[in-house]
Amino acid sequence: QVQLVESGGGLVQAGGSLRLSCAASGRTFSNYAMGWFRQAPGKEREFVAAINGIGDITYYAVSVKGRFTISRDNAKNTVYLQMNSLKPEDTADYYCAADYLPSAWFPRERSSYDYWGQGTQVTVSS
Repeated sequence: QVQLVESGGGLVQAGGSLRLSCAASGRTFSNYAMGWFRQAPGKEREFVAAINGIGDITYYAVSVKGRFTISRDNAKNTVYLQMNSLKPEDTADYYCAADYLPSAWFPRERSSYDYWGQGTQVTVSS
């Protein structure tokens, strides 16, 4: 089992940047593919970005590609989401998720992930 704790959320003006972190504890971190999802008020949780266990394959939602970057540091058991050029529509609770040793990985699907953090709030003002 793995425990996930997100941090780095906050209030930022449109055009600004934030970096979210997700610290993992438990099993060998590199055995997990990691994803970031977000949920805005009244909306379903949606995929944002994902990265495989060794960090050489990434996926992004169309809405964030070119603005957000997912990365990981397996030595620190941490995955990051660098968010640049933020827009008011990026306002949401952001969640990290872990998929343990995926034999078949569907990075954009919530059901692929075994563990979830509690979330961190991001608010982008216009």
